[in-house]
Amino acid sequence: MSPWEAIILGVIQGLTEFLPVSSSGHLELGKALFGLQEVDLTFSILVHGATACSTLVVFRKDIAQLISGAFDSDQKERTTSHRYISWLILSTLPAVAVAFTMRDQIESVFIEHPERVGWSLCITAIILFLSERLSASARNLSTGKVVGIGIAQAFAIIPGISRSGSTIGTAIALGISREEAARFSFLMALPVIFGATALEIKDLVEAGGMGSGSVGATAYALGTAAAFISGVAACQWMIRLVRNTNLNVFAVYCLVVGLLAVWLIQ
Repeated sequence: MSPWEAIILGVIQGLTEFLPVSSSGHLELGKALFGLQEVDLTFSILVHGATACSTLVVFRKDIAQLISGAFDSDQKERTTSHRYISWLILSTLPAVAVAFTMRDQIESVFIEHPERVGWSLCITAIILFLSERLSASARNLSTGKVVGIGIAQAFAIIPGISRSGSTIGTAIALGISREEAARFSFLMALPVIFGATALEIKDLVEAGGMGSGSVGATAYALGTAAAFISGVAACQWMIRLVRNTNLNVFAVYCLVVGLLAVWLIQ
């Protein structure tokens, strides 16, 4: 992997982690475009870590408020923070269950048949389109809705199914306000992204360390920086987009890219 390829893949990771177009799907397409059999594990860990850090930066005030609220002297504030934190934990459980039971099998299927990423992107397009058509009247988060959003996130382990698209779309369809849907989606992503990074570190250790050395230190640094900067930009952009526009433009994009992928990758 050259430094330019590392930058491009880092930008793809940073942008598509938050935009509802599937980061895993686009990374698979990027690998196919550059003729890479597999992305270096160390590089993958670094760009995923950079993406998680970009979320921490954008939502630093929300995270600090939740933590301080959990220890606030005011009973109502503590209860509100504890409930929201418990919802975030609950929302990650379906994804954790899928990751520990089906992750390797799912990845092997898409490594052998990368064109299936295209079909998954088409499914993402349908999810985004339906979310705008099925949106209910505005309601608050509840335990049942959090479980539903968490199940939607679990499906996003499939390359091409957008995590943010699935979770935001499901939340909007369940009647959660667009702004809260984006906020909850990105906050619930933190343990998932860090968890995925931890699994990649485990794979790296089992593989015997820093990998094959196919990626140099410069490429590592450039790819990580690209993922962080583009992640901050995409996260902020997506919050504004969800608040002020609908998701149909991303549905059209996913449909077009998905069909092109099916056609071109054989």
